[in-house]
Amino acid sequence: MAGMKDLARLVRELEDQMVVCMRCGMCQAVCPLYAETGREADVARGKLALLEGLSKEMFRDPKGVSERLNRCLLCGSCAANCPSGVKVLDIFLKARAILAGYMGLSPVKKLILRGILANPAFFDKVTEWAARFQDLFTEPANEVLGTSCARFTTPLLGDRHIKPLALKPFHAELPALETPPGTSGIKVGFFVGCLIDKIFPSVARATLKVLRSHEVGVYLPDNQACCGIPAASSGDMTAFKKLVRHNLDRFPVDRFDVLVTSCATCTSTIRKVWPVLFSDDGSPMGERVRRLSEKTMDIHEFLIRRLGLHPVEAVPSSDAVAVTYHDPCHLKKSLGVFEEPRRLLKSCSGIRLVEMAQSDWCCGLGGSFSLEHYDLSSRVGRRKRDMVAATGAHILTTGCPACMIQFHDRLSQAGDAVQVRHAIEIYAESLGP
Repeated sequence: MAGMKDLARLVRELEDQMVVCMRCGMCQAVCPLYAETGREADVARGKLALLEGLSKEMFRDPKGVSERLNRCLLCGSCAANCPSGVKVLDIFLKARAILAGYMGLSPVKKLILRGILANPAFFDKVTEWAARFQDLFTEPANEVLGTSCARFTTPLLGDRHIKPLALKPFHAELPALETPPGTSGIKVGFFVGCLIDKIFPSVARATLKVLRSHEVGVYLPDNQACCGIPAASSGDMTAFKKLVRHNLDRFPVDRFDVLVTSCATCTSTIRKVWPVLFSDDGSPMGERVRRLSEKTMDIHEFLIRRLGLHPVEAVPSSDAVAVTYHDPCHLKKSLGVFEEPRRLLKSCSGIRLVEMAQSDWCCGLGGSFSLEHYDLSSRVGRRKRDMVAATGAHILTTGCPACMIQFHDRLSQAGDAVQVRHAIEIYAESLGP
């Protein structure tokens, strides 16, 4: 159970933040769940109304409040379009922490979050063993996308088409690295992230290639942990704080100039969520969180804004491959990063960037939301898949490995022959061998 001091602080912060909401309903127009269900309870305004009486309702029907609150993708669309500037994500994360602290976690969540995820070395072992035996339970689904589906019905996989675990995770390829800065004069800490490490190691390789090409020094420590967003979104402050503490120890803030990630979710979590859940706690750890969060940047943002690249837009050839780009919610809506990936992509010869309609509409994954509400997640994802298909693109790019997982599922299930790649991979290839 979370400390009562922490819970009391979160309740006070929650009450202060909720009074800003005018109940104007602007969030309805941009909420991907509301677009599918039309239910007021699924939109931010409805949830905020529910939370107004949280201190009383939590005692009367905590399970009901939790279930309604968890029907949210945490995409930030409502917050990004709120005329009153309501910090909806902050409110929802704090409310989940309060409810989880009061109710406790289910045994399954406690096992996953505290027993596995919060123990990085053990988590690595579990996923490495899963990668070895995954072919016993899955079979190929889409050759172009490299997806698999379940050989037989299982509660975990269901009807999903998945991108298999990498047979060799990135941390096994390169446990640690430290190189001095070259002509750039900049040294970065490289936070890899779970999904890139265990499913998309090619993204980590591409990131290092780009940094090396631009003569940026790299500090890559071993035994990195999850950024903590699964624990934070589940309200598990115990696992969340353990993961944050572990990563703070792995990344001493004075060892590098910028902390770079190629995962939109990790960037947003470290830069936005860490300070929110440690706000006003007055501890030395809170100060370390603040300093590291201020140094954190997305890889595309780093290249353009901090490194100062001015990539020249390439002239597409007649045989250029059509590529479209999906704006991750955590990158555009939370961090305001959307021009930078496009500038890098437009500088790559051999491709032609084709914009899709509503490129920043949520893909529907929402992390654990997809596990608990797969039908809803799929409905949002199918809408996004149709937007991709309408462009006629042969490659879909994005800046978030979680979005890549959702697109692998949705495109594969539709039988599309469209590759899904990280934008930094495309840019890295343009730099040559």
